[in-house]
Amino acid sequence: MTFTDDELDRYARHLVLREIGGPGQQKLKAASVLVVGAGGIGSPAALYLAAAGVGRLGLLDMDEVALSNLQRQVLFDTREIGELKVEAGARRLRALNPDIVVEPLNLKLDEANARGLVAGYDLVLDGTDDFATRFAVNAACVAEKTPLVSAALGRWTGQIGVFEGRPCWRCLVPEIPPEAETCARVGVIGALGGVLGSMAALEAIKRIAGAGRPLTGRLLIYDALGAEVRVATIAPDPACAVCGGDA
Repeated sequence: MTFTDDELDRYARHLVLREIGGPGQQKLKAASVLVVGAGGIGSPAALYLAAAGVGRLGLLDMDEVALSNLQRQVLFDTREIGELKVEAGARRLRALNPDIVVEPLNLKLDEANARGLVAGYDLVLDGTDDFATRFAVNAACVAEKTPLVSAALGRWTGQIGVFEGRPCWRCLVPEIPPEAETCARVGVIGALGGVLGSMAALEAIKRIAGAGRPLTGRLLIYDALGAEVRVATIAPDPACAVCGGDA
């Protein structure tokens, strides 16, 4: 796979980076990533994946841009309020990098369609705030043997992990929490989405390019108020409904 002169210039800082170089950039160009959710995490993640030269990006969301999104969803601007997120987002990503393919997917991912959607991509990045969607994404990724980068936000905290086979994300969250908080109800600091979205993009880039040690089987937890980070190992759950026992 060759690069045009413009691509050589665009990716120059990657090409001289020892852990990426020409081979890693070729892997990025050949790769496809499905970004599930064009929200606080998916917005910055998609921007950095496009900038990094991931050859094909799927952007999946079914919402319209709202004024309340713009505090953290940096893929959009005020002029795009009322537009479909995937259409506005795809336009921005193509403007950032015209050398990649962007696929806007204006639909809801659920148990019925998740596996078919996931099967078309090399890696999935999930930044949704809906547990049912996360369960469906995880199950599809396990079934298709597709790497999953999963990130989530709280009010001032965020977490991110990479899942391939066992343990899966369902080992971490076996059931929907009875009092799950939402950003609309309890709030979220806007810049936290940028931190976790950038981390998610970085983990995806590392995994695709074969650089460093991804967070596979581990969970990074970031406390923005205390400026503290800790990393925990995720143990496989023998009773996991998706990857445990006879699942």
